[in-house]
Amino acid sequence: MFRDAKAYEQFMGRWSRLVAPLLADLAQVPDRGRVLDVGSGTGSLAFAIVKRKPHATVLGIDPSKEYVAYAASKNSFAGRAAFEVGDAQQLSYPNASFDAAVSLLVWNFIPDPGKALREVRRVTKSHGTISAAVWDYPAGMRMLRIFWDAAVSIDAAAEKRDEKHMPLCRSGELTQLWKQGGLQNVHEQPLEITTQFPSFTDYWDAFLLGQGPAGAYTVSLDRGKQQALRNELKRRLAISSEDQPFSLPARVWAVHGTVT
Repeated sequence: MFRDAKAYEQFMGRWSRLVAPLLADLAQVPDRGRVLDVGSGTGSLAFAIVKRKPHATVLGIDPSKEYVAYAASKNSFAGRAAFEVGDAQQLSYPNASFDAAVSLLVWNFIPDPGKALREVRRVTKSHGTISAAVWDYPAGMRMLRIFWDAAVSIDAAAEKRDEKHMPLCRSGELTQLWKQGGLQNVHEQPLEITTQFPSFTDYWDAFLLGQGPAGAYTVSLDRGKQQALRNELKRRLAISSEDQPFSLPARVWAVHGTVT
C-alpha cells in the first residue's frame, strides 16, 4: 500500500510537508532534547522539528526500509536527525530514553494502536509529551473525500474501501486513545492546510501510483473504469480544462498529551 517512497512523495508528500511544521509547533518539543518520530516515513516531520529546534535531535523509526533509506538520503542534518527501521508496537529502546515523541499521518495504520501507545509512553520520560496527527478522512481531507465520493457514485463496492472507515480519524478518537493510554493534559485540535495543484492531470496521476487505499483501488480498476472515475472526479472538481490550476483544503486531527 505504501511501499515506494518516491511515489509516496508525489502522492502525499506535498501534503505531509505542509502539515509537519504545524504538528512540530503543537508538539511542544523541548529546545534541547531527544525526540522519537514514530512512523517517520520520508522524513517530513523529523526535518521540520530539527529546523525549529536547533539543539534537539530526532530519531525516526519506520517499518519500511525503503522509507528509511529515502529519508536518510534526504537528511542534511547529520548528527541531529537519524532514521532506522522499527516497529512502534515493539520498540527496542530503554525506558524513558526520549524527551518527547511525535507521529504524523501514521497512527491509524498501526495494527494495535493501544499497544503502540504503551510502548511510546514507556520510552518517553516523565513530563515528556506525545503528539500525533491523523487525516480527517470522513470530511476534512478533500483530496480523498472527493475521490471516494466519486468512486462510490460509480461503483457501490468501493464504499467498503472508503478511508472514512479508518480508525482514529474523527474528532475525539485520538483524545480517547490518549486518555485510555494514561496520558494527562490531553488536548486535541484541528490543523488545516491548503495544497495547490497546477493541473487536473497532476491531481489524477498521483492516484495511478498505487499509493494508499485510494491508489490501490485506482490501479485495481480496468482502463474503462479508471476513465469513468477520472471523468467523475473532473466533474466534481468543476474543472473545465486539464491545465486549470486549483487548490484543495485538508484537515488533520492532532492530539497532544503528557506522560506522568
